[in-house]
Amino acid sequence: MLLNLLMAALATIIIVYFYPHLEANHYKFEEGRPWNYSKLIAPFDIPIRPDSATILYVRDSLDRTFIPVFERKPEEVSNVIASLMARWTANDANATPTGTDANMRRRAVAYIRNAYSHDVIENEYGRRIDNGTLPNIRIIQANTVKPSTTNDISYPDRVLREMPHALGTDTLWAADWIKNNGIADALTPNLVYSTETSNMLYQNDLERFTAIKGVIQQGQTIIDKGAIISPQDYTNLLTYERMIDEQLTANSRSQWLMWLGQFLYTALLFTALLAFLRFSAIDVWNNTRSMAFILLSITIFFVIGIILDASMDAGIYIMPYAIVPVLLIVFFDAPVALFVSLVLIMLCAGAISFPLEFIVLELLAAVAAVYSLKELTQRSQLLRTSLFVLIAYEAGYFAIELMMNGSIEGTQWNMVVYLAVSAALSFMAYILMVLVERAFGFVSVVTLIELADTNNPVLRELSQECPGTFQHSMAVSNLATDAAIKINANEQLVRAGALYHDIGKMSNPNFFTENQRSVNPHDTLPPERSAQIIIGHVTDGLARADKAGLPSVVKDFISQHHGKGTAKYFYYTYCKQHPDEHVDPKPFQYPGPNPQTREASLLMMADSVEAASRSLQEHTTESITALVNKIIDGQIAEGLHNESPLHFRDVNTIKEAFVRRLMTMYHARITYPDAPKNQS
Repeated sequence: MLLNLLMAALATIIIVYFYPHLEANHYKFEEGRPWNYSKLIAPFDIPIRPDSATILYVRDSLDRTFIPVFERKPEEVSNVIASLMARWTANDANATPTGTDANMRRRAVAYIRNAYSHDVIENEYGRRIDNGTLPNIRIIQANTVKPSTTNDISYPDRVLREMPHALGTDTLWAADWIKNNGIADALTPNLVYSTETSNMLYQNDLERFTAIKGVIQQGQTIIDKGAIISPQDYTNLLTYERMIDEQLTANSRSQWLMWLGQFLYTALLFTALLAFLRFSAIDVWNNTRSMAFILLSITIFFVIGIILDASMDAGIYIMPYAIVPVLLIVFFDAPVALFVSLVLIMLCAGAISFPLEFIVLELLAAVAAVYSLKELTQRSQLLRTSLFVLIAYEAGYFAIELMMNGSIEGTQWNMVVYLAVSAALSFMAYILMVLVERAFGFVSVVTLIELADTNNPVLRELSQECPGTFQHSMAVSNLATDAAIKINANEQLVRAGALYHDIGKMSNPNFFTENQRSVNPHDTLPPERSAQIIIGHVTDGLARADKAGLPSVVKDFISQHHGKGTAKYFYYTYCKQHPDEHVDPKPFQYPGPNPQTREASLLMMADSVEAASRSLQEHTTESITALVNKIIDGQIAEGLHNESPLHFRDVNTIKEAFVRRLMTMYHARITYPDAPKNQS
């Protein structure tokens, strides 16, 4: 019990770790496509902001009409002239200036002062002034922003372009003089673009033009299921998700409470599962491998489903959850399959944004899988199961569409395809079934049927080496299977176990009565030695089973079909030979253990009854009934069935089944009279 609780706790921790947290309130949606989820209701007031198309239009318009802001630097003209004077002084140290140079310098300074008196702006904006795209600007003056025209504003490139005409009649010579005197390098604008102020005013204008248009009040619909997502809807959804994230991020307590809620939700579902298994499937509860398989299945399918859902829109529907009930009904029974599937479905539903639709569809698929697969005996049955699951999926989906929307016009065909893919993938259950058998030691009905095929190499060798034992095993198989059906035991398991229970006799076939012809080798051996050979067929059988790779449940029949019973014939013979000696029965005792299952008890009874029935002188109802009662009652009195869950009410049913079957087996055919001579 403690190990079961620890495994469930570990599964809970893993599942909570993979539960979506902040992203749990996020949806996958695209503008212009249908809303795939259920109707979304506002949990709080949500401001209606302009949609992306409106914002883009406003931004484009604002970019065209926005008037930039510049900062005037009055001292810049003095800096430019000081820079020129310093450069000219340096040049004069190397060469004496001429009168023409002095005159040109005076004219250049006067021209520059005049240009800066009307402001000089940066070249980038100056070119915009020239092409007419910047007729106005704003200038910061005394901490205020004032508008201004750009009619008289110049810029460095224009100053350089127009200066030669102002300096002299020979413009080519003047241009060359300007270039050689470094005027181009000295010119810098006194109107500089103010990034901070411009951005602030730009954002103010943008916010003014894109102000909140209204409010979606708490309880109102944000968007209906199946509705095409308009640009405004898209903006509203983004606003909703952003506000959800802000609330959760700002309130760490909400995060902790959310995680606590997820942990409690998962723990409660696992508690319900453990309680169900403890009180309604005790065989599963008491089997550690079975519990590990169930909890591991839930965890793996949950994690993969959540990963798929995070990777693609509605990706969780591709996950073939129908595989889980298929595997569980193969190895356990229908109630376990349905309850475990329900727990898995509820766990996944708590992690997605459209739980009701998911629960309905997956529950329908699980029921369809269980209904269509009461007992898996052929691989082709899984194809039928996939078809049933597909029908359940699609019928359920269209029913929900009709119920929610009153039409199927909003059908999401990607969902139809996803559900079809999931149904098709459920056929993978056969591959997983083989892996589970090897990993957990389970045995499916398909495997048992394959083992019961008399063309199996082990059984074929048994029929060749020990024909009498093979016929005995076949008879025991028929006898035990008939009784198993009557008491609702696992008939396929009993049949397979009966066919293999005596394979150890192949090591010494002639020492067993059914294989002897005229010579009995026990006649020359002491009884204790004979007992060791007879008892040895159990250990020899287990060795052969290991070599053949037989499942553990089949090997259990080999070790338990005699339990800890005694080889009585040789034990009694030894006692007669040593009348004055206290004989220890242990050397004559089988290693056991005693039968641990109903099926093993049934095989022990059938094995002894079938062998003893061969020694009856006449096979009447009275003699067969007396034999069956004697053998079975003797085994019960000896305590060989004390560890088996076989009910006493089943014992009488088994006895009656044995008697009817043996009467059929030994029923003598009537003797036909000779034909009359006149008819010959």
